[in-house]
Amino acid sequence: MKKWIIWLLIGIVILAAVLWGPLMSNVEQAKYDVIETHGSIEIREYAPMIVAEVSVSGDREKAISDGFRLIADYIFGNNISSQKVAMTAPVIQQPTEKIAMTAPVTQQGSKEDWVVRFVMPSSYTMQSLPKPNNPEVSLKEITGKQFAVIRFSGFATLKSLQKHTKELEAFIQARNLQAVSEATYAFFNPPWTLPFLRRNEVMIEINR
Repeated sequence: MKKWIIWLLIGIVILAAVLWGPLMSNVEQAKYDVIETHGSIEIREYAPMIVAEVSVSGDREKAISDGFRLIADYIFGNNISSQKVAMTAPVIQQPTEKIAMTAPVTQQGSKEDWVVRFVMPSSYTMQSLPKPNNPEVSLKEITGKQFAVIRFSGFATLKSLQKHTKELEAFIQARNLQAVSEATYAFFNPPWTLPFLRRNEVMIEINR
């Protein structure tokens, strides 16, 4: 095979890798209004939403993998109507420790316990969403809330998440805002997305 054909095939594979993640992430996202922007940090007002969530245990990466699998199983048809529900973004992960009942995650536990959530498409109501067959998956209504959010690219390693959480906490403290939740992690891209094209966020709910 001629070298130019080989290089052409390599180029096609690389281009597919570059484009596939963003294309797969071009889905409905949780709705919000940006109130303020300060570099990579925004103050956002989120609209009410419905989420499908599970509680899982383990380290962060294992927990989000297990949680993603359980909820994906639900939206791909493991529900009483055998109905597929469109994928949305982001996938949300939050530790259950020290989270008040209105934070909005409602459980408490150890550092190894996590809540993983998918935001449901806005066209659904609690009545029209198909009910999960798996009792581990629950549907919940979340009221509108305000968050301070920092956005970053690259791999969402523990070190990176901790770094951006501290930066966001410093921003909140410097502006005398009142945090009312633990940090929430939001991931917008499939795992094969190239690092520089990834969108990751750390979110902390603040008192209006």
